[in-house]
Amino acid sequence: MAKTSPPDSSRRSERSRRAIFDAALALVGEVGYDKLTIEGIASRAGVGKQTIYRWWPSKAAVLLDAFTEGVEDYSAGLPDTGDLAADLKFVLHATTDEFNDPAFQAPYRALAAAGANDEELSRTFVARLMEPGIRVYVERLRAAQEAGEVADDIDVRIAVEMLLSPFSQRWLMRTGELTYDFVDTLVDQFLRGVQPRG
Repeated sequence: MAKTSPPDSSRRSERSRRAIFDAALALVGEVGYDKLTIEGIASRAGVGKQTIYRWWPSKAAVLLDAFTEGVEDYSAGLPDTGDLAADLKFVLHATTDEFNDPAFQAPYRALAAAGANDEELSRTFVARLMEPGIRVYVERLRAAQEAGEVADDIDVRIAVEMLLSPFSQRWLMRTGELTYDFVDTLVDQFLRGVQPRG
C-alpha cells in the first residue's frame, strides 16, 4: 500500500496568505477603504474570518502587508550614470508611471488616509515603504555631493524631502497632473537650489 504524505500546512498557509493579499488589493480598488472589511476579504479569498484574524489585527494591517510585499526592492540603489539630473528624472518618470497606475493608487491612497488617523500604521508604512526609498535618494545625492555636483553645506536628507514632497503632494492632494513634464521641471528647479554656487 502506497504511503500518503500528510498535508503540508506551510504550503496551505502560503496559499491562503497569497489569496488574502490578492483579495485585499482587489477589493480596496473596487469598493474603497471605507467599505473594505475583513469579512469581504475572507469571502473573496475563500478563507474563514478567523484565518485572517489569526495573522492580522485589522483590515489596515492586512492591506499594509499586502501592499508592501510587492513593492520595489531598493537594494540596487538609484542609477549613477554621472548625470544627476538624468538619473533623478529617469527614476521619477518610472515613479510617475507607478503612481498613475490604478492598481497602485487604490491601496496607497487608502493606507495614507488610514495612517492620518492611526499613528502606528503610519509609522509602520513609513518604515517599510517610504524610508527605504528615501534612503537610496540620500545615497545618490551624497555621491553627487562628493563629486562636487551638490553643495557641501546641503543637508542631503532635507534636500531629498524637498524633492519628493512636491511630487507626493501633487499626487495625494490631486493639485495637478503627475506628468513627466512636471517631474522634469521639479528636478531642474531642485538642482538649481542644491548645486554649488559660482
